[in-house]
Amino acid sequence: MTKPTDNPADPFKKALAEATKVLADDPELTVSYSVDPSGLTGDSMRLPQVSRRMTRDEVLQARGTADALALRHKYHDAATHTRYNPTGEMARDLYEAMETARCEAIGARDMPGTAGNIDAKIGAEAERMGYGQITEASDAPLATAAGYLVRHMATGRDLPPAAQNVMNLWRGFIEQQAGGTLEGLGDTLADQAAFARFARKVIEDLGYGDQLGDDPDALDEDQDDEAEQSPDEEDEQPDNSGQDDSEDDESEANPEQAQDQQMDEQQAQISSDDMAEDEMSDETELPEGEAPLDPPPPAPVSEADPDYTVFSTAFDEEIRAEDLAEPVELERLRAYLDQQLEPLKGAVSRLANKLQRRLQAQQNRSWEFDREEGILDAGRLARVVANPTTPLSFKVEKDTEFRDTVVTLLLDNSGSMRGRPISIAAICADVLARTLERCNVKVEVLGFTTRAWKGGQSRETWLNEGRAQLPGRLNDLRHIIYKSADAPMRRTRDNLGLMMKEGLLKENIDGEALEWAHRRLAGRKEARKILMVISDGAPVDDSTLSVNPANYLEKHLRDVIDMVERRKAVELLAIGIGHDVTRYYERAVTITDVDQLAGAMTEQLAALFDPDPRARARVMGIRKAG
Repeated sequence: MTKPTDNPADPFKKALAEATKVLADDPELTVSYSVDPSGLTGDSMRLPQVSRRMTRDEVLQARGTADALALRHKYHDAATHTRYNPTGEMARDLYEAMETARCEAIGARDMPGTAGNIDAKIGAEAERMGYGQITEASDAPLATAAGYLVRHMATGRDLPPAAQNVMNLWRGFIEQQAGGTLEGLGDTLADQAAFARFARKVIEDLGYGDQLGDDPDALDEDQDDEAEQSPDEEDEQPDNSGQDDSEDDESEANPEQAQDQQMDEQQAQISSDDMAEDEMSDETELPEGEAPLDPPPPAPVSEADPDYTVFSTAFDEEIRAEDLAEPVELERLRAYLDQQLEPLKGAVSRLANKLQRRLQAQQNRSWEFDREEGILDAGRLARVVANPTTPLSFKVEKDTEFRDTVVTLLLDNSGSMRGRPISIAAICADVLARTLERCNVKVEVLGFTTRAWKGGQSRETWLNEGRAQLPGRLNDLRHIIYKSADAPMRRTRDNLGLMMKEGLLKENIDGEALEWAHRRLAGRKEARKILMVISDGAPVDDSTLSVNPANYLEKHLRDVIDMVERRKAVELLAIGIGHDVTRYYERAVTITDVDQLAGAMTEQLAALFDPDPRARARVMGIRKAG
């Protein structure tokens, strides 16, 4: 007998999940609801969370997202998509937007019921992005407008008003540049490869042909031509069994020279035979039962999981923030960050001052008395004068718990942190670093992301080398050092502005980033080491997850966390922004609003430094905030 549920949204979520599997034509599809960004990874689909209230907007958003992702799962082939994927960023955005429109248009044609749901999703997204208020084409995203136009032309349906506004702003330009190509849209919808060629032609018409990269169809033709030419080339090879005609003629004309040449060749042959015999004799001189030593196997990529593999580390980088932007740009970005968060700085500063007072209160001197050595205790001075041999007349200052401590703040720099979350994370890191510095606690600020969307050079190399099965991590890492532990904050303050740089935030591979930060901390000389992770989601990298098991990156993250907590050399804690990190980290807090981040960071750090173990346990036991 099934247990009745207390959540009124559960029946709706279960029905939507089953309908989505039918629509996607995949009964094995796993459908989950999460506050993380919606998406599709292999056979797993994440849909927007539906609260107990089940508001109309929540229901429409969930249904529209489910239909859109189901149609993508059914009609989209990742291998074909990758084959024709352009290399330039703008061209890729156009290509992706048109492919999404193709899948949704086929669904609207074959299953008309999906069209209204997807319209609701598109309308909600367009309103959230403020597309209805845009009046200039330069302020509207061209790729989004192109996707809207393709969907409108393929289905004949009007778009929601905000989306219609963006499409209209660019429609004249797109039709003027690519009108002739767009006339063939209807003939290509059902064939993804034909549509990909159509999309590349539209991109070229719009002026982004230089971002398309090599034409995969032309490369195939070149390979076929080479294969056809190879048998003829064999016929053209010289006959090595004898010498050419000119040499034969020379031999007949000068028999003595021919005889000398023959003797030289014989001598050369003898010499090479002798060398071969020497090499063989060297091999046979090895002691009996011993074989030449094989080179040692390569060290595993991950200490936490020897089975975790990486296709290539050649394109990874560990880089200082000041090497990713010029000083003038960093200064400008820092000024922009300060401007964005001016209303919040007062609240953060008050929390930081509260943390400082708590720490400095513990820095007040405390003493252990009646010691046999140390500093002479003035209170017992009379006794010492009366009897200089009196023992236990000295005192020793106690060490505070947080002296000789280093703290690392590891910030998720993924694309989902864009906007207010990354701004608040940056300013909190700044203020807390300065606060802890004043209390003689060293602080390191690190960030992690990838160098490219959808795999970068690692994926290109993998494609060129034959697409090996289960290649492991398939993207180029970028680990950023905003502030090293030994650098004063006044010299690195501008570095945190880099997080405002357009195009910096991409994918997130948390496991390797956590292992990197732990390795840096473990090598420090300080007695106490604390690592705080701030993230808003599980590890996500489309390139890696499309060719590996769906839990590949998540499993590695769990293995790294287990290793760190088992070794106990570093105290690990985490803060999740709108994402339940308590399922990964033993000591963690989840906040529902980024405005709570400053308070959560302050309380977590203060708890670690609290001399009362019961107070520490109370705060560290908090699993949710807000």
